[in-house]
This record gives sequence, C-alpha cells and structure tokens, in this order.
Amino acid sequence: MAHNGIRSETNHISQLVLASSSPRRQELVASLDLSLPVRILSTDADESVPSTWPAAQVVENLALRKAEAAIEALQREVASAGSASSSSLVIGADTIVVLDGEVLGKPVDKQDAIAALSRLQGRAHEVYTGVALVDSVTGSRSVQHQRTQVWMKQLSAERITRYVETGEPMDKAGSYGIQGLGATNVERIEGCYFNVVGLPLSLLSDMLAGYGIDVY
Repeated sequence: MAHNGIRSETNHISQLVLASSSPRRQELVASLDLSLPVRILSTDADESVPSTWPAAQVVENLALRKAEAAIEALQREVASAGSASSSSLVIGADTIVVLDGEVLGKPVDKQDAIAALSRLQGRAHEVYTGVALVDSVTGSRSVQHQRTQVWMKQLSAERITRYVETGEPMDKAGSYGIQGLGATNVERIEGCYFNVVGLPLSLLSDMLAGYGIDVY
C-alpha cells in the first residue's frame, strides 16, 4: 500500500511502464491520456501459486511479480547500455476468473474453452484483477485488487461452440472476452466493467494519484 505523503516524494517519475503484453490493458492505459509517456514491457514472471491461496492473494502476488520482473529488465538494460536509468513507475496486473472457488485460466485448446464456458453458462462467477505499482528509483510499491461479479446467460452447446470457433476465447482467462463478442453472452455484472476487461481504471487512477500522477 502507498503511504500518506508519498505524492511529494515521487516527482522524479519520468515514464510509466506497463508490464503486460495484453493489447486490452495497453488500450486501457492509453485511454487515460496521461501526461507521462507509457512504455510497454512484457515480462515472463513465474505464475505458479499455492492452490490454497485465496483469489485476492493470487492476483496481487502475480501482479507484483510482473512489475518486479519489469524492474529487473529495466535494470539489465541500464547495466548493458552503461547509461543513466529512466525513473519509471511500473504497472503490473493479473486477472483471474473464479467459479466455485476454482480458478479458470486461459484455455489450452478449443475443447478446454468449450468445457469452461459450459460450466460458466447460466451462472454467476467472479473476476479478480490485481494491480501493482513499483517505483524503479525508490522501490516503493502499492498493491491492491478489484473484484467484479459476472452473470452469464444460459447458452446452448451450439452457441458455445460457435463462440469458441471465433477464436476470441483462446487467450483469455475464463475463455471469454467481455469487451468483444463475449459481451453478448453476459447477462449482467456487479462491479467494475474494466476489471473484467483486465485493468480496473477507477482503482488504477486512485493508485496513480498516490504517486502524484493525475489522470486529468
């Protein structure tokens, strides 16, 4: 958590670094129209977690791992170039879909996607996104999460198969994308829509404000 008074200590930040290869997260950060330049730096962080961890702990830890992996990559760049480092605020994020306490990750193949959607259809599930901010200069970090409840329509096996054949579910947790064709399969949500997309903008803006970065 960012502590009180951090705002006055962070005017050294010259860029934001989004530790994600997700085009959806990139679009969401771009939509904030921040005054600072935003660099994209995807990372390969270890995503294995104990099965006993609650969902909130999973996404907060994975978001922080991604941010810290980006910090390490930035430090390696500086070391190899022999130049001064840019002062960066790194954003890491991780999203999971939870049904009956079980995490539904990205499908391994079409049959896996069909199986996941067959379980989700006609029911409510939860989406958690963890967000981590790490200051590359001071090491200060802030980690939080957001939860949204999603109710999916009752879907026929044929409709599920047609949706999977579009290819949209294949790189998404829970095998659907609410910002795309998957929106037609969602009955309603309770909570932040952007959290389901992959980056809760309201929460992120509050966290950025703690580092003296205003979205407008």
